[in-house]
Amino acid sequence: MSDAIVRPFTPGDADACYQVCLRTGDHGADATALHTDPRLIGEIWVGPYLERWPKHAFVLTEESTVKGYIVGAPDTAEHERWLEQEWLPPLRLRYPLDAFPAGTADADCVRLLHNPWKTPEQLASGWPAHLHIDLLPEMQQRGYGRALMNAFLASLREAGVAAVHVGVSSANPGAIAFYRRLGFRDLHGGTVWGRATDPA
Repeated sequence: MSDAIVRPFTPGDADACYQVCLRTGDHGADATALHTDPRLIGEIWVGPYLERWPKHAFVLTEESTVKGYIVGAPDTAEHERWLEQEWLPPLRLRYPLDAFPAGTADADCVRLLHNPWKTPEQLASGWPAHLHIDLLPEMQQRGYGRALMNAFLASLREAGVAAVHVGVSSANPGAIAFYRRLGFRDLHGGTVWGRATDPA
């Protein structure tokens, strides 16, 4: 029987969360072979949330090993302001635009550091929170994703946040099916999904 549990993030989990991010970074598949810098992808998709919004971060552990996480921001507009002011400037110095050969996964990450996605105001006002969730393949389709989502949504409700959105790659149909099952609806051409934080 598995002893997997969902619990709040603690600072000692950070490196393991970065590893999960890397091992799911190719549209849900292992991206280790695609990156020469194993932490770079995590600096975009997990690190800033652990730093700025740790109260909204939860991990899935099995035998004390982190095998999944959910992170997010209760206020997307504030998160993007903080990224520009605090998180991204030192990373842009560490990773100039020409740090990696063009066309590589690392170069794509660096381009995102220098030109991050800007959430449209209408989306951020209607669905102010956003999230990222990753589970290693052996933990998927076992109910743990739902458990992580329930913990995260409860933290948003406690903070008075009414709705959340998430970006999804069209190359990851499993993720789209997962969000559908959890009551998310398509907000933008199948690539952005949202729902209220109230229990489904």
